[in-house]
Amino acid sequence: MGRITASRKQLKGDPVYGSLLASKFINCLMWDGKKTAAQKIFYDALEILRGKVEDVEPLEVFTTALENVKPSIEVRSKRVGGASYQVPMPVKANRAQSLCIRWILMAVRDKKGQPTAQKLASELFDAYNKQGVAYTKRENVHRMAEANKAFAHFAN
Repeated sequence: MGRITASRKQLKGDPVYGSLLASKFINCLMWDGKKTAAQKIFYDALEILRGKVEDVEPLEVFTTALENVKPSIEVRSKRVGGASYQVPMPVKANRAQSLCIRWILMAVRDKKGQPTAQKLASELFDAYNKQGVAYTKRENVHRMAEANKAFAHFAN
C-alpha cells in the first residue's frame, strides 16, 4: 500500500475569519451543542475588543492573548521510590494551546454578573495586556516549575 498524501479530514476555520484557532476556541466555548450561541458570544466579544483596542484587529488581539497565556513549562507528578516529586517538563504545542483555552474559559465562567461576551472580552483584553486570571494561572504554573527545578533530573 502506498502512503496517503492528502488528509481525509478537511480543516475549516470559523465562518467569519477563517481561523482554525478561533474555530477551536468556539468549539471549546460551546455548551450543550449550541454552536450558534457560542459563535455569537465569541463574535460579540471580538466586537467589544474592537472598541477597546482601536489600532489592532480583534482577531490579532485574540491570538496574542492566547499566546500570552500559553505555558511553556509545567510540573508533572513522578513517583520515585516511595515519594512523589513535582517534576518540571516542557509543554507540547497542542497541550499548551488546550491549556490556554481551558484557563481563559475557566476564568470567564468563574466571573459573575455580566453577559458572557463581555466577560470573555475583558479576559481576552487582560490576557493581551499580560494580566488577568488566566495569565495569573500561567504565571503560577511557571513559578511552580521554577521552584521544583531541582527535580528536573527525574524527567525522562
